[in-house]
Amino acid sequence: MLSRLNAVALCLAASLAAVSGQTFQRLGTCPTLGCVLPPDQQDFLPGQQFDIRFEVHAPTNGSEAFNGGVPDDKFTATITKEGQPAKSIAEFFKLSEPALEKWTFSWFEDLFAQDAKNASVVNVASKIYRRVAIYEPGKYNVTLTYYSGKTTTAQWVVRPLAAKKKAKNVIFFIGDGMTTNMITAARLLAHKTVNGKYQTLLALDKFPVLGHQMTHSIDSFITDSANSASALYSGHKSTVNAMGVYADSSPDLFDDPKVETIVELLTRIWGSAWGAVSTAFIADATPIALTAHTRSRYQYGSLIDQALYGVTNYSWTKMNGPDAYFGGGAEQFLAGSGSYLGKDYYAEFAKKNYSISLNKTSLLAVPNNTKALGIFCKSNLPVWLDRNIFPENIKKLTNDPSGAKAAATDLPGLKEMTLKAIEVLHERGGKKGFFLMSEAASIDKQMHVLDYDRALGDLLELDDTVQATIKKLKALGILEETLIVVSADHGHGFDVFGNADTKYLAAQQDDRQKRNAVGVYQNSGLSQYTVEMPGVSYGTGANFPVNWDPRYVIAAGLGANPDHREAYGVAKNGSRVPAAAISGGASSDYYVNPTDKPNGFIVNGTLPTNEAQGVHSLTDVPVFARGPCQDTFGGVYSNIDVFYKIANCLGLAQPTNKTASA
Repeated sequence: MLSRLNAVALCLAASLAAVSGQTFQRLGTCPTLGCVLPPDQQDFLPGQQFDIRFEVHAPTNGSEAFNGGVPDDKFTATITKEGQPAKSIAEFFKLSEPALEKWTFSWFEDLFAQDAKNASVVNVASKIYRRVAIYEPGKYNVTLTYYSGKTTTAQWVVRPLAAKKKAKNVIFFIGDGMTTNMITAARLLAHKTVNGKYQTLLALDKFPVLGHQMTHSIDSFITDSANSASALYSGHKSTVNAMGVYADSSPDLFDDPKVETIVELLTRIWGSAWGAVSTAFIADATPIALTAHTRSRYQYGSLIDQALYGVTNYSWTKMNGPDAYFGGGAEQFLAGSGSYLGKDYYAEFAKKNYSISLNKTSLLAVPNNTKALGIFCKSNLPVWLDRNIFPENIKKLTNDPSGAKAAATDLPGLKEMTLKAIEVLHERGGKKGFFLMSEAASIDKQMHVLDYDRALGDLLELDDTVQATIKKLKALGILEETLIVVSADHGHGFDVFGNADTKYLAAQQDDRQKRNAVGVYQNSGLSQYTVEMPGVSYGTGANFPVNWDPRYVIAAGLGANPDHREAYGVAKNGSRVPAAAISGGASSDYYVNPTDKPNGFIVNGTLPTNEAQGVHSLTDVPVFARGPCQDTFGGVYSNIDVFYKIANCLGLAQPTNKTASA
């Protein structure tokens, strides 16, 4: 019987090579039928708390069908530090043996199986060991043994200790989707050149240290904002849509094995203040990943509850909510279908002694010694370009955060929210310091819809905010004890390749003739965004263009886009909608939107026809740093290393279970 089982296992190994790591995956981190989560090649901060799950899979059909669909529920697991004897997981971590869990899930092996609706069904036996930590640096091997001697081994690395706090405060700016190419384009729009020499520079250009981080996720080389943010905040890569967990195959979206995040560590170890600011809705991936533990970023209401009360379904790091929390997303706070259990989360935050601000005026009046919640609109905040250049566009909206059928017009920008958050966190953090994440979200959101002007406007707003932050920290006397990091979570395949004569393009009737309006190489000319025009004055300051609508504009594009028209130049009536479903067609089948850039020429898409927007790209993204520990941020490294560099600077790599009260 044993020899027959081993023969089947050999056939299984051959079949796995054909299906693992492709379009669809049974479980991304588990190419064999035995799964260890966290999987092979993972890193840990000493003392960082996490969960461990083991799964044994028994597919009932498909190319992986095995053991009659009966999973081995007698599996065992051990852990050993290099050079030391192996111990059972329960013995090593001094835990009781957890209960066995069983469930069933299904997946498609490839696109042919999906088209045929031929799902492969998998039965699972599993155990999870919750809230453990390893304090001694080194290499560890975790071995799962199942099906009469088959093994899956994961090697883990516990990073070196760093228990001394070198920076009192950390401000982490994230330009969502921001790449070096976008920064270059933004500089061209806002800063004047004379004979090829810039007369002024971006604030980012003046940072003393520049590095680059690789952004891919744990089981795909193109990432999303959820698991990329999770990598930046926890030092652990995950799966697309997952945050603060390693995605398992269970039916429960909130029981996956968790990892402790930077703000959970900082709260537990030092008792520091922390906050998040975003121009997105505050339950969006980048801000919410600071506290989220789920494999589905779309559980918005539940994640706001988690941000306020911490993890409540399992024993975990005690959290008392952020000290400053500013952004959009009133849908998750107004009582109704968008909030957790239909509750009023303005009231829930108020119960925990938060001040509540629903507009810029009330935000600026908030006392700095109280916890502060500011929700300024439904959904995402209107972008910088519409708030400052085309304000008529925001008057059309019905996004008032109170739920009234009116437009939210008294809106703060990223700069106002960030500076107010710094004031609150500085006051509340005191000697214990603070951590602030500030996100320019719509760089990404506008790149998705091919609205490059709006994306670059928000990038310039980020740069302006960075400059104002440095000035603010100087005024508070804390600049030299504050680490400032500016980076992105991923990129888009964006670049500028010339200029476009919008007047000539609009005058042509033929698509091919319209393309002759694009000037490349010597015909690209110079930027007209910095040339003052009579009658054009925005009053937006020295860090922004003086003319957003010149005749000659940048010709730019993405490497991955849907079918669309392109005419270049700013969209004055609001964000672009480049592709749309046609009347009578499938709702997920997208074509050129006839109302977008109607005078432009058609550009054939490069994406599946069910994609209405551009998508993320593989590119590395820049990391700018200044302040304590700045020199550690040079070079090229993984996105998880951003977490370890910040954590080490904050003294979070501890040899014991340190808490703020201990």
